[in-house]
Amino acid sequence: MRKRLTTALVKAGNVLTKRDGDQMTGWLIVVLVVVVVGAIFMTLYQGSITDIWNSIVTKITSLLN
Repeated sequence: MRKRLTTALVKAGNVLTKRDGDQMTGWLIVVLVVVVVGAIFMTLYQGSITDIWNSIVTKITSLLN
């Protein structure tokens, strides 16, 4: 029984550390989702981000003067 448990744990560890195409495909999908969500976020909130950035720059320049 102990040998079977050890074998199962070793096999599970090998699956988690594999560097084959399935893992690469998974990472590519994750990167694609992050890029798409970031692009949508930037498109929807571009005006707000610009306003916040401009107010930060204005405050910093007023503190330096």
